[in-house]
Amino acid sequence: MPADLQEKTDRYESLLEAAVEAAEPVPAQGTPLETVAMEFMEMAVSYLEDGRHFRATDDPVNALAAFSYGHAWLDAGARLGVFSVPADTELFTVEPTR
Repeated sequence: MPADLQEKTDRYESLLEAAVEAAEPVPAQGTPLETVAMEFMEMAVSYLEDGRHFRATDDPVNALAAFSYGHAWLDAGARLGVFSVPADTELFTVEPTR
């Protein structure tokens, strides 16, 4: 059975939104890693906004791609250690750091 594009897009948008809220930058202020964390978060939020724009213009394929890319930025930041993330394995692919 093929994937339901609407359901998957809804789910990925919700996951990205929850991940943005859950990821907490951990580097010390003024350090290069703080800059990395802020840039990764900015990319994730930008892709969330882009995905919502694509949905509003009836482009679910690009919306799903944007939500996926945004989540990848957060997941990469969590793996790098610039975000503290919860033990919710549905949001991140790394072991919890809290």
